[in-house]
Amino acid sequence: MTLYDGQNEWFFTNTPGYLTKDTSSAYIVSTQDISDMLVFISRYSLFAFEEEVRNGFITLAGGHRVGLSGQAVFHEGQMQTLRHISYMNIRISHEKKGCARHLLPYLYKDLQQRQSGIYNTLLISPPGKGKTTLLRDLIRLLSNGTDRQAGLKISVVDERSEIAGCYQGVPQNDVGMRTDILDGCPKSSGMMLLIRTMSPQVVAVDELGSKEDVQAVAYAIHCGCSILGSVHASDFAELKQKPVLREFLEQGYFERYLVISQQENKQRCYHMYNAKQELIC
Repeated sequence: MTLYDGQNEWFFTNTPGYLTKDTSSAYIVSTQDISDMLVFISRYSLFAFEEEVRNGFITLAGGHRVGLSGQAVFHEGQMQTLRHISYMNIRISHEKKGCARHLLPYLYKDLQQRQSGIYNTLLISPPGKGKTTLLRDLIRLLSNGTDRQAGLKISVVDERSEIAGCYQGVPQNDVGMRTDILDGCPKSSGMMLLIRTMSPQVVAVDELGSKEDVQAVAYAIHCGCSILGSVHASDFAELKQKPVLREFLEQGYFERYLVISQQENKQRCYHMYNAKQELIC
């Protein structure tokens, strides 16, 4: 059983509450441990979470997510469920309020106007570098507004319940007073639905990646909405190597790009670029 805090890796020992870096002293998870954990996180009714299991995770109260892996069962090319679940990845949801505040001046189109909108903005980051945490705080800040900028109506498509951390429809994370959430819905169809029903000024979505997502982004922009999204990539070079994501650059959908990286000392770096991919901060 391993604990990773983003910088260091630890192992649980056989003595409850103790951690070690010695692999020989690490606690070995048993089949019974996995079975008991499944019963616990599903509140004694795994069948009730059938849809979430099919997607590979179960969301807990507080917005925490338990990733699942085992034997995939397919029917007519579609995954139906997971059997013999043997692996779990528990991701602890946490908020860092204010972590994105220094980025706001680069997102507003006109800082002199109180009713200013924002540039279409894409966060670019490898997994595990705080992308979703930063996106969540940007949503909260833009939704609440500031002393100089009015709050914006934001609609969030939270496909994996990671941004708002909804539990039974109630957000467990603070995403702002003017934010509407569509939880557990595919991003592409969710964006189109929210534009038609909630009249947002900004549509926010995490982990864009499919052809349908690109089409939905184009639809939102043509409808007059701003986009605040993210993708998995280390930099522009990697983004250009992915045929679907490369279209974001080729079509010029985004006016701001925030590239998140990590230095050797594990400190995160943020670099903002304009539509021409020129560094602005």
